Amino acid sequence: MLEEGKRVPAFTLTDADGRKVSLADLAGREVVLYFYPRDNTSGCTKEACAFRDLQRRFAARGVEVIGVSPDSATSHQAFATKHRLPFRLLSDPDKTAMRAFGAFGPKVSYGKKTTGVIRSTVWIGADGKVRKHWAKVAKAAEHPAAVLAEIEKGG
Repeated sequence: MLEEGKRVPAFTLTDADGRKVSLADLAGREVVLYFYPRDNTSGCTKEACAFRDLQRRFAARGVEVIGVSPDSATSHQAFATKHRLPFRLLSDPDKTAMRAFGAFGPKVSYGKKTTGVIRSTVWIGADGKVRKHWAKVAKAAEHPAAVLAEIEKGG
């Protein structure tokens, strides 16, 4: 698990437009990096749309929202267009960043032990350190509001 106050792992991933995005590119900005299993699935769509609906409030706090999944850039483009997502989606097909952030590994899905993407979120401070880590998100649709509430109260 990522510890609050510790530096986040470095990463470089590709966005939906094929551009490389790295932790260094985000230096000096606060970021909510949320990890989700798959584009266009029920829970992932609800979570993405909830982040979308709160986007202006995150932006008003100077916080950039970025989603990460193993899906391809093409899938991300279609997902973002279909649901009018105003934030970047990054592709992590080999799950390297997900593993580094504790967002891929053993989990229980529908009562069955499996290995896969663990829905989780990291609030990264402008200093590149973890402000808060939600290691296992249970309610995808409600989670973005909880993240925003934490940011609005100052962490």
